Amino acid sequence: MTMEANLPVPRRALAVAAHPDDVEFGCGGTLAKWAAGGCEIFHLVCTDGSKGSWDPEQDPAALVLTRRLEQRAASVALGGTGDVTFLGWPDGELEAGIRQRFQVASSIRRIRPDVVLGHDPWKRYRLHPDHRNAGFLVTDGIVAARDPLFFPELGDEPHRPATLLLFEADEPDHLEDVTGSSMRSFGRCWSTGASSARQWESRTQGSRSTGERRTRRISSAVWSIASPSMAPTAASQRPKRSSASTASSRTRRGPTTRVRREASSRACLCC
Repeated sequence: MTMEANLPVPRRALAVAAHPDDVEFGCGGTLAKWAAGGCEIFHLVCTDGSKGSWDPEQDPAALVLTRRLEQRAASVALGGTGDVTFLGWPDGELEAGIRQRFQVASSIRRIRPDVVLGHDPWKRYRLHPDHRNAGFLVTDGIVAARDPLFFPELGDEPHRPATLLLFEADEPDHLEDVTGSSMRSFGRCWSTGASSARQWESRTQGSRSTGERRTRRISSAVWSIASPSMAPTAASQRPKRSSASTASSRTRRGPTTRVRREASSRACLCC
């Protein structure tokens, strides 16, 4: 396998995630590096984050508001403007349907990114259905955004991103080295997500694996990677989150989007 490294800094990048916090853990370091190089970064979050708490007494409506504020603050911490699109689908109930595809395609046509980043839907042993479906919405949304006969009622001109990065994949073939710059951005993201941090500490306190999990969360902000195999796998569930996520590259003759599966070590509250 040939490992590629460091895409040219794109003019615009759109990261699509299932939940608030998924972008930061999946590709936050890459976005921070690109933003520092002049890239405009945008977030699209598919669900409302209303189940992102381990407290059974938590008010879901208040949690949705908190997660939105945290997500916008995280966008700014990474070098963005806080431009976050929230689709607002119920946490844990995201479907890869036509309505959701319409929304993702609409954002791609409106923002017109050079690079789109999202969950790899073919990740082996993927447990959370929102991550799986958000990944398919990215791939399906790109197809719909690029072809003029999909959703003509949107009004915007079709748009074909140059590159698709799928994080959390299994076999990396691309590396974004963000050593030395992303830790500051990650620290700012950590401080803006204080409630998430406190819940994580409470969840893992006293566990032998706490240090490993926290280290993985930090390392995910430092490295972004990508993988070559595009074939879906039969496995649909996994016992626990892997220590690496990836992006795959595939090219064909003629105009096309270059696809890479992007990998990052991560752990989050939603799974």
